[in-house]
Amino acid sequence: MHISKLQLVNYRNFANANILFNKGINTIIGENGSGKTNLLRAIRLLLDDNMRRSAIRLDERDFHRGLGDWRGHWIIISLEFDDVSQDEAIQSLFLHGAGNIENGAIGKATYNLIFRPKPSVRSQLSKLEEGDHVGLGSIMRAIKIADYEAVLTGKSSADFTDPAVYSTLVGDFENIKFSEELDPPEIGGRIPNIFSITNEVSFTFVQALRDVVADFQNNRTNPLLTLLRSKSGEINPTEFAPITTKVAELNSAIEGLSDVKEIRTDIRKTINDAAGDTYSPSSLSIRSDLSDEADRLFQSLKLFVGESDENYEGAIHELSLGGANLIYLTLKLLEFKYQKVKQSFANLLLIEEPEAHIHTHIQKTLFDKLQFSDTQVIYSTHSTHISEVSNVQNVNILGRVDGRCEAFHPTTGLTPDQIGNIQRYLDAVRSNLLFAKSVILVEGDAEEILIPILVKKVLGVSLDELGISLINIRSTGFSNVAVLFHDKRIRKRCSIVTDLDAAFIDLDPDPTDEKAVARAKSAFGSQAAGLARKTALEEFCQNNSWVEAFFAPHTFEVDFVAAGNSAKVVAVLNDVYKTLTMINRAKAQLESTDIATFGQRTLTLAGNAGKGWFAILLGKVIDHRTIIPDYIHKAIFFAHGPVTRPVIFNILSYRLSQANKRKSVFPNRKRERFKETLERYGEGGLTFDDIRQATLEGLPSDEINNILAGL
Repeated sequence: MHISKLQLVNYRNFANANILFNKGINTIIGENGSGKTNLLRAIRLLLDDNMRRSAIRLDERDFHRGLGDWRGHWIIISLEFDDVSQDEAIQSLFLHGAGNIENGAIGKATYNLIFRPKPSVRSQLSKLEEGDHVGLGSIMRAIKIADYEAVLTGKSSADFTDPAVYSTLVGDFENIKFSEELDPPEIGGRIPNIFSITNEVSFTFVQALRDVVADFQNNRTNPLLTLLRSKSGEINPTEFAPITTKVAELNSAIEGLSDVKEIRTDIRKTINDAAGDTYSPSSLSIRSDLSDEADRLFQSLKLFVGESDENYEGAIHELSLGGANLIYLTLKLLEFKYQKVKQSFANLLLIEEPEAHIHTHIQKTLFDKLQFSDTQVIYSTHSTHISEVSNVQNVNILGRVDGRCEAFHPTTGLTPDQIGNIQRYLDAVRSNLLFAKSVILVEGDAEEILIPILVKKVLGVSLDELGISLINIRSTGFSNVAVLFHDKRIRKRCSIVTDLDAAFIDLDPDPTDEKAVARAKSAFGSQAAGLARKTALEEFCQNNSWVEAFFAPHTFEVDFVAAGNSAKVVAVLNDVYKTLTMINRAKAQLESTDIATFGQRTLTLAGNAGKGWFAILLGKVIDHRTIIPDYIHKAIFFAHGPVTRPVIFNILSYRLSQANKRKSVFPNRKRERFKETLERYGEGGLTFDDIRQATLEGLPSDEINNILAGL
């Protein structure tokens, strides 16, 4: 049996989310604040017996903030189980509790936590006339959190994440329509207190932000002590008898030491001298309290570990942070293994961000080998190394869309071949695209190296600050990867950047010029392939608002020069050519206005140096005066999505600071006036159109004006 679905409605940062799980190991990834911890806590509220049962009594802070006013609304946490065992005892539990009966046997089961207004409040809402906003406001203003109840139900049939279903069951707050049915059967029946699913589940939770040393010192949280206690009760009394005898002999021997006897005598004499015989203790002993009981004896055991090559074993507090965390995680896994042996209903292991302080190679190895039979493992992670060894079909991606946290399933609707291709593609570098807020896909080393540098040097912000991951797919094929970004799968923006390879040389040369004919043939083939690629990608992107393709008219290097950056290429000629003659010839060609001339020289340079190395050379001379080719900045801002006021403010502040370094650009008075206008914009006092016009006046020759025009 395993969890197949988790539905969250109005819970913390989830307004409405469907999270799907499979057997085996399931991975939850997402940016900070996307809800990973809240998702795991939702599962624990229903299944973790170590959480206080009072925890299901939620409060106003647990309601989704997007509701505005939480009063009257419900929080719903719903688990669906699949492959429910046909064992009679388990079937009996679900028959009375959480099962959905089909043909007399239960294959699926639901278990829900519903936090809702008490019957008296729901009754008041049900009596409202349709459209009675005044009456609704009066009722809602009177509602306190004490007017809410937490209910555990099973056998529900409702899709709680369907807004229409929610309106029917809970109420339509906009049109003031509430059902007269106070306990609709679709939410399932209450589970009697005598039945406890948590008692039938082997469930272990490993938290992320832990103080390992403190946990080992605390008898309640010490994982070693938990393991020892579980084993102490299994010790055969006959097998333990010799140890009991030895403990008694040891205690007696300690008590019989002459120094111990002398101290005991001195204590008694001192008490008698101070208080007299009447008020002195009737007896006094000094004895060892080493217990001869297995449980208490086991509590005295400590763990010592050798971490280095030296022949030394140290206590937990002497280990490195990573070593201590690895030991802790290992013991928790073993704790789960011991529990699993004793349970038959379901085996669930939740691990929150296991990568903390653990070396990347250990992360990959540990989670590649983390296999327990008949066990479902659900873990959250920020680690691309762990996600690399994850099955993409078992990945849930949490992300923000229009301020809401949502869950994405990367393989929904894909064929087995498509899923297999993606799984093989996602290594530790490329799996970064699963974590990103948005993605730019490129297929060349030059784009991979130079686009991040261009953005940082020209705009003053990094791709990371913009929430964009740039991924070089090389020869994988854009559609094989971009297929992930779709309404049904990952709802995040993806820009595709590629070359059209349009010819810039004469395609009808003199037939007697064999070299020119060969170049024309090659250029014609590249141009035809570029047009075919454009047609295919535009068809691929059609009707998909999450993906768009952007094309270099020729190639990245040629269009970089064509944008007005010939001086940057000239600046690296000394790194490519050794003779002054070649440097001067190349300089003249690069500064030509004829694309056939500067284009051919640029490609020759890149070919001689190697495109990747040529890009590295260019990277060192790029500065704020470099011009980003039009198709690239369009791709960047499509991936980013609507550009916020703070981003525009930061970019313009950077451009102003660079202009201020060149005081001759415009008079000081003009600079100061633009600065004041920019500050007003940053404070929210001006519109985008206002600041765009101010930039045209304040930075009239700045390249940023062309970029702002495209936003």
